[in-house]
Amino acid sequence: MLFANSTGGDGRKLLLVLQAMDTAGKGGIVRHVMGGVDPQGISHFGFKAPTKAELRHDFLWRIRKQLPAAGMIGVFDRSHYEDVLIARVHELAPAAEIAARYDQINTFEQELVDDDTTVIKVMLLIGSAEQKARLGERLNRPDKYWKYHPVDIDERMLWPAYQEAFQIAPERTSAAAAPWFVVPADHKRYARLAVQHLLIDALKGMVLA
Repeated sequence: MLFANSTGGDGRKLLLVLQAMDTAGKGGIVRHVMGGVDPQGISHFGFKAPTKAELRHDFLWRIRKQLPAAGMIGVFDRSHYEDVLIARVHELAPAAEIAARYDQINTFEQELVDDDTTVIKVMLLIGSAEQKARLGERLNRPDKYWKYHPVDIDERMLWPAYQEAFQIAPERTSAAAAPWFVVPADHKRYARLAVQHLLIDALKGMVLA
């Protein structure tokens, strides 16, 4: 119905932002939750490390290029928040610049809301023990070998720094127009159901007809 309404000039769209530590289940949510939606109405993008070309622009430049069009449900598997999460932990930019990005994100997301975009931001929180178990599973199951990378172990050594970054980001960027939803992710089924209901509630709130 969201997609159909856009053909008549309805400019509304929805953006689901997924942020999490590695193994928290972002990919599973994309497959199991968004997999129930007609793919013609979905735009999905996973943000990796910025390219040389992207680094020549401000950090939101590449994000703007992937925003959903009218009638679409956009899904960001990682997002502009990488620039205040991993960038903060690894000191990829000066502290003052990272601090300024929180306000820039707030302004950016308000612009999205003003442009008829419903923004749903989900922070999936996984426990240290559960993450360790899931990383081990990648080595024990041949079908998951491709997911394993030695750097995953190095990142676990930065757990306290990541927890601090994941605490600060929602505190600085949760607004009435674009709130954060923190979802426990140790149980995959629960996390998927939680995100599913957030999407359903948002779509019902649009009163599509």
